Amino acid sequence: MWRYVAGGTAVIALIVAGFMFFSGNARPRPVLPSQPIAQANGTSVPNVPLPDAAPEATDKTREQKRFDRYDKDRDAKITRKEYLIQRRKAYARLDVDGDGKLSFDEWAVKATTKFADADRDKSGTMTAPEFATTAVKRKGPARVNCPPVQAAAEES
Repeated sequence: MWRYVAGGTAVIALIVAGFMFFSGNARPRPVLPSQPIAQANGTSVPNVPLPDAAPEATDKTREQKRFDRYDKDRDAKITRKEYLIQRRKAYARLDVDGDGKLSFDEWAVKATTKFADADRDKSGTMTAPEFATTAVKRKGPARVNCPPVQAAAEES
């Protein structure tokens, strides 16, 4: 009988402890430094005024940027010639023998090379990790290089 009493008491104690633990304020308060941050050489960083507004991002969408790459004369129109320039460059890269005709082997060389590079164990098949290496690598957003703290302090 005493086992039931001890077990019941333990369960009640755990419920009370859980309630106390989870009902507290879970958001930590920000801890701000009371003094300027000291640099490695022991000097403090002076207060550098921040700009009034954040730099504006470009309003151009991916499609607008793509349009601008094709529109070489910047007249807001893409002519047939402007459109085909990009295609001719891609075609010329594939037309290895330069005869103006694209054979299946010339067309498929990129795909077969990509497959051969991804098939690391040369088994003739790709596993899921091998296939993942064939995904198109997209460029991320351009990163802004901020000047170091010392350079900003020297300018002011």
